[in-house]
Amino acid sequence: MDVRTFWLAGRPATGDGELTVTNPDDGREVGRVSIPTDAQVEEAVAAAHAVAREAAALPIHVRAEALAHVSRRLAERSDEIAELITAENGKPIFWARGEVGRAVATFRFAAEEARRWSGEVQRLDTEPAANGRLAYVSRVPRGPVLAITPFNFPLNLVAHKVAPAIAVGAPVVVKPAPATPLSSLVLGEILAETDLPAGMFSVLPVTNDRAAGLVQDPRLPVVSFTGSAPVGYAIADQVPRKHVTLELGGNAAAVVLSDADLDWAAQRVALFSNYQAGQSCIAVQRVIVERPVYDDFVPRLLSAVEGLVVGDPYDEKTQVGPMVSEAAAERVEQWVREAVDGGARVLAGGTRTGATFAPTVLADVPADATICREEVFGPVMVLQPVASVDEAFALVNDSAYGLQAGVFTRSLDVAFRANRELEVGGVIIGDVPSYRADQMPYGGVKDSGVGREGLRSAMEDFTYEKVMVLTGLDL
Repeated sequence: MDVRTFWLAGRPATGDGELTVTNPDDGREVGRVSIPTDAQVEEAVAAAHAVAREAAALPIHVRAEALAHVSRRLAERSDEIAELITAENGKPIFWARGEVGRAVATFRFAAEEARRWSGEVQRLDTEPAANGRLAYVSRVPRGPVLAITPFNFPLNLVAHKVAPAIAVGAPVVVKPAPATPLSSLVLGEILAETDLPAGMFSVLPVTNDRAAGLVQDPRLPVVSFTGSAPVGYAIADQVPRKHVTLELGGNAAAVVLSDADLDWAAQRVALFSNYQAGQSCIAVQRVIVERPVYDDFVPRLLSAVEGLVVGDPYDEKTQVGPMVSEAAAERVEQWVREAVDGGARVLAGGTRTGATFAPTVLADVPADATICREEVFGPVMVLQPVASVDEAFALVNDSAYGLQAGVFTRSLDVAFRANRELEVGGVIIGDVPSYRADQMPYGGVKDSGVGREGLRSAMEDFTYEKVMVLTGLDL
């Protein structure tokens, strides 16, 4: 099998080692990736640092056209890239195609935002002392961005860091997840087709133990990390003077109230607790149901879960595939066993075959069980009946995490109350917390991180405001 090159300051390169990528479903080898040497990592960082001023001065049309080119080429190669995502990640081809489609949109949105990216003017003569003064407020890149990306969306979560960096004129160094580097390398290949200057981007598939050197390098003043809370906050603690954005874990709740459409809620909760094999920060983990509809809702939910198609990720009908590794599935199995030992009942699933964990529904789970308190990152949901909206919202907030929550209700008053009271970064009314539009601000509070993704939001995170005051003008 050919060894894939990585991208060093915009050009293909090979190092002195190899990383083997395997398919989580059957363990077969799907790719080999060359690993950069320490000297090559240094060259990539030095190139990003050297080109930073040129990158910031790139005309907007150059940035926008590069982003639009990536969007078009991703669309043209969508079938090939979707199969690559399924090969390295194990997610069903149905979801892989959806991820490519989202990445196409992410780069398109970035191109559009880049063209709108402009300063604003403020008249300052609101007081006599400022007569003749005008402020021009612009946003300036903080500098090169280190993008550390996860395995669960190996293309689109890379896009959410690379696209806004290019849009604002910031060089970007990508460190993809070691389990899923292939998609990001294809993205590097497409970026190399653009007119971006050398050094504007690098994709370095280094092992996780080498990430610390990149994090601490002062020539990379922005660190954008997506992953677990312990790792994310450890990064922030290591570099307190850097600008660090963290998109971390969740323990997402779906609240089903008495006025909800129960069939719709059951179908959506079932699917989005188990999509990506539950390996999404906003997959449904806690299902909080008002008691008046609990006994009616649960059979509908179980029927929807049992109707999910589990199996070969290359089968067009498959909705739930393997987790990223057998070790990941074994951890979920251990958490379920711990909950059952504490008195929980398994209403569906609870079994593992290799890296595949069956869609699982638990009831009567102790409140202090790991599977209630932490992010399971697997296809497991916990049912929690409540007596009222008050209790439901309190239970949503009784978590160290605060990424997104879903509330199934027809009441506009309850919707706005949820928006006021729920301690999360996003409230989805009438649907699961798993909904995300790629252009909207996305991120959390508490242990779910700091900063926001969503193109314009990330562009603002990667820049700072700068004010120029013009004096002596005849306004």
